[in-house]
Amino acid sequence: MVLRSGCKFGPVSVLFRLGYVALLLLCVTHLRCARAETKTVVQKDAEFDVTYNDTVTSDNQTIYAFNHTVSRNKTEGVRVTVDVLSEGAESSPILFVVRQKQAVLSFQVPLILRGLYQRKYPYAHVGRTLCQPPTRTLSETQYFFVDVSTLSSLGTHYQLRISRVDSFTLHTDKKFSFTASPSQPQYFKYVFPDGVDTAIVKVNSEMTFPCSVMSIQDIQCPVYDLDNNVAFIGMYQTMTKTAAITVQRKDFPSNSFYVVVVVKTEDEACGGPLRFYPLRPDELIDAGNRSKTLDVVVSPAISSDVYVMGMLFCLGIFLSFYLLTFLVACVENKRMHRRREGLLNPADMSPAETGKPGVTPVSPYEYGSFADNASTLSSEAITDSIASDANYGYMERSLESVTGRSRQESLSSIEEDDYDTLADIDSDKNIVRTKKYLCVSDLARKDKRVLSKKYQIYFWNIATIGVFYALPVIQLVITYQTVVNVTGNQDICYYNFLCAHPLGNLSAFNNILSNLGYVMLGLLFLLIVLQRDIIHSRALDRHDLNALECGIPKHFGLFYAMGTALMMEGLLSACYHVCPNYTNFQFDTSFMYMIAGLCVLKLYQKRHPDINASAYTAYACLAAVIFFSVLGVVFGKGNMVFWIIFSVLHILATMLLSTQLYYMGRWRLDSGILRRIVYVIYTDCIRQCSGPMYIDRMVLLVMGNIVNWSLAAYGLLKTPNDFASYLLAIAICNLLLYFAFYIIMKLRSGERIQCMAMVCILFTAVVWGFALFFFFQGLSTWQKTPAESREHNRDCIVLSFFDDHDIWHFLSSIAMFGSFLVLLTMDDDLDDVQRDKIFVF
Repeated sequence: MVLRSGCKFGPVSVLFRLGYVALLLLCVTHLRCARAETKTVVQKDAEFDVTYNDTVTSDNQTIYAFNHTVSRNKTEGVRVTVDVLSEGAESSPILFVVRQKQAVLSFQVPLILRGLYQRKYPYAHVGRTLCQPPTRTLSETQYFFVDVSTLSSLGTHYQLRISRVDSFTLHTDKKFSFTASPSQPQYFKYVFPDGVDTAIVKVNSEMTFPCSVMSIQDIQCPVYDLDNNVAFIGMYQTMTKTAAITVQRKDFPSNSFYVVVVVKTEDEACGGPLRFYPLRPDELIDAGNRSKTLDVVVSPAISSDVYVMGMLFCLGIFLSFYLLTFLVACVENKRMHRRREGLLNPADMSPAETGKPGVTPVSPYEYGSFADNASTLSSEAITDSIASDANYGYMERSLESVTGRSRQESLSSIEEDDYDTLADIDSDKNIVRTKKYLCVSDLARKDKRVLSKKYQIYFWNIATIGVFYALPVIQLVITYQTVVNVTGNQDICYYNFLCAHPLGNLSAFNNILSNLGYVMLGLLFLLIVLQRDIIHSRALDRHDLNALECGIPKHFGLFYAMGTALMMEGLLSACYHVCPNYTNFQFDTSFMYMIAGLCVLKLYQKRHPDINASAYTAYACLAAVIFFSVLGVVFGKGNMVFWIIFSVLHILATMLLSTQLYYMGRWRLDSGILRRIVYVIYTDCIRQCSGPMYIDRMVLLVMGNIVNWSLAAYGLLKTPNDFASYLLAIAICNLLLYFAFYIIMKLRSGERIQCMAMVCILFTAVVWGFALFFFFQGLSTWQKTPAESREHNRDCIVLSFFDDHDIWHFLSSIAMFGSFLVLLTMDDDLDDVQRDKIFVF
């Protein structure tokens, strides 16, 4: 019976017994673990400036107790220095924990710091400065403890030393030298003295490498002073030989801050080489000696009075041009008034000159027309170009028919294409434009109102482009500045940190202010052009013969576009200097391309008003240039495929433009182009050796091709990193070449340059020379790393407010204004010359 009963309840009994055994095993294991975790804790009273040599194992823990007196009026740093003397400690490091009143600092030794690709660098010698908690009382004794422990069962020998840092507080304008390494960072305290609201912190070193980081942090614990956490808070920037950060009192409620200097484990962030390459992911790499000697000095920045002086200086320079322009206008108006009185005074004229009594007085323009151009109204003045006007749809008009034409017709009802739809007109174009010697009258045959409307589109288009371009640019740079202010990363923007004066949220207000000249002088140029436009319109309303039939045709649309482009250049350059870097450099160069292109078009328009490019074509080509500029900045660095494609397109564009200019647009790019090229080569080079029909044009185009092919070859061989500047150099070289050719041909044709134009040319050349000198000073460059760029930083040179690049802004804006005046005035000597006597070149 019992046996049966045992068999019936056997499983329950077995489960009970198994549970009992498991409980016993758990208790035994817990007792063994408790015995194993029992350590010997030894606390020692320790003293400053004493080196403690000891050994730590997993069975013992040592606590060092320190006390020191903290004064509210005096700040002393406390530094912990630890060395591990035992080899093989990397597998079981020692943990040091420093417990203070309001802070805890912990680190292991050997200290493992990581680099790129998770490479590990062990450091057996570690030095750290303790964060100093504030005290409310005049004097207070504070205690802190250093706990030393490890999980290694083998004994690890170490050295511990606690010392005071007597020079923990930096003094104004006093240089202090120190040594730092990746495992031994340094930081110091600076307190704003009374009367100083802004200070500039400069850290310098004679050693380029190792790469280091300078950080400005608020007075709070913990202080982030290791390579892997220094970017967590405050403002920071990498450095090789120099670093500078401008600090404002308003950003630090305690009126003080820490200057933290950390040496990085690798030099890649500063443009240095990567010396070691990972063989295995967990392999420890000996970094070698990475100690760096540096010095730090904190100096007061400029006061608000200097800001005011800088702004007044900037305004004064450019307002003086307004005053000078006003004085010149007054003198010119007075001279014209005297000339009018002298020419129209009957008492000073002979009877033959005065003609019949009671003759209606004429304006100076009309007098000059009759006096200087009487011979041109005779039948002998009719040239081949006028003879061909009959085929063009024009009849030879008398003075009455010219002056009687109403100018009140709506411009919207006149289209340029109305004159270019008939086959015979197209045939006549071939006759006129392929003449060996062309005059301006041959290429100024279209209705003036049509061309005026055509060239006014340049102004309206560039104004529209400017608005649509500038608004997102302004939004973007505001975002850039916000990111810099929030993250504290001073490596985002390439300032001249030794002369970067903040104002509000702007980090370098002086670089922005110096662009005011572009805007003010661009506006002044628009006013000068407007004055000339009004005078010319009044002359047309008086049916002045000079205005109608003499001189270079007056079309002001391109001049308005040039003035607008100069103003936009100032605005966008200011936007670029809010946070200059390689991603937004196109903001500073886009309208430079526009200005160069518009100047070339204006030079060409002077003698070719009928066949100059339309605004749509011109801006489409400039858009293509900016498109390639963006591609070059993004993909051009070291990309040979891009450079080959660009160089080929550059050469092809040069050849097509040369053909267009040589034949005055009278050629076609179609399937028969190759056949025609072969035919021309056969007839002009093989069958008979004949020179080019248009010698002057050929000389210009050959020189232009040599220059552009050379620039293309240079780009292909050197592949410059700054593609935007390379592209701008191409545009400027072509502009200068064409301008020089224009001046030479003008003088060769017997024309002269008036005094005002000559003064503008000489003045502009001198200013350009000085401007380029300051431009090539190179205070920063985003072609290098931010740390390398700061090696080029320099102090301010004018009023302790403006640096070399600001002077470039001043001088280049003046030089551009002068260049525009040259284009505006260089042909004033032809105002009294009939257009059929003005040569085209």
